[in-house]
Amino acid sequence: MFEFRDLFQWDRFITPTIIKTFYWLVIALIILFGISGIFSGLAAMAISPFGGFVLVMSSLASVIVGIIFARIAAEFVLIVFRINEHLGALRDQGQNLGQDHGHGQQY
Repeated sequence: MFEFRDLFQWDRFITPTIIKTFYWLVIALIILFGISGIFSGLAAMAISPFGGFVLVMSSLASVIVGIIFARIAAEFVLIVFRINEHLGALRDQGQNLGQDHGHGQQY
């Protein structure tokens, strides 16, 4: 977890720590909007049964697609940070390898 002082220091990223919280917040919002769409569709069925049915089905489909896209977006953000970590490890490994063999060159 991160501390409040981490907000003012640039030594470590806070995004990987809080991305899960944002993901669940987005999921909750998607579900709330989906429920709202379903109720709107049920209310619209009194005026137009077919139109209301289409609205209910599109609300359900939107919830499913929204959850999938939210997961993809969260994973993309985490992948970017993981790539950064792996590149840092490779850089450190390369620097240690150069120092172990007595080569004073920096690449």
